[in-house]
Amino acid sequence: MAGVRRLQLEEALALGSEWRHACHALLYAPDPGLLFGRIPLRYAVLMQMRFDGRLGFPGGLVNRQDGSLEDGLNRELSEELGEAAAAFRVERTDYRSSHVGSGPHVVAHFYAKLLTLEQLTAVEIGAPRAKDHGLEVLGLVRVPLYTLRDGVGGLPAFLENSFIGTAREQLLEALKDLRLVESGSLSKAAGRRISAPP
Repeated sequence: MAGVRRLQLEEALALGSEWRHACHALLYAPDPGLLFGRIPLRYAVLMQMRFDGRLGFPGGLVNRQDGSLEDGLNRELSEELGEAAAAFRVERTDYRSSHVGSGPHVVAHFYAKLLTLEQLTAVEIGAPRAKDHGLEVLGLVRVPLYTLRDGVGGLPAFLENSFIGTAREQLLEALKDLRLVESGSLSKAAGRRISAPP
């Protein structure tokens, strides 16, 4: 992540008023399903296709009048995912990281929220009726957390897509830290050794 610097949350919150804050969330749930009756799915992880054709996580810019980062993020989730987002709330305990880049004065905050499979499925079903569907958000997609026998299909192929900002690195770090996939298979899928950003 060239030009990107990791910050502690307190450091990010202490930045001046010229800085804007963007919050995004990885939503995931245990999934006991089997692909083709034999490949364990383990977890369902949601990402979204954005208006610019890149993959990212639900969320966006938060406003000072939102009250807190989490209040702003939950507002964004409601706008992008619809009514099903009201069944859960992203809290400070779901916080994972903050980063700044060399570009405009924007701090990106990243969260990961564990849901039930029923909650996650309700989000998928309701998202097409959300306020921002078809505008900022073109659709939701589940991340394939498996690698097919050919060594390419599944997660390795998914990682070849175009991601916005640090979304690819955030995904890989969360998959590793939350143990949603085995570390060895994750490194192989990513095509490089997975390490935390600086």
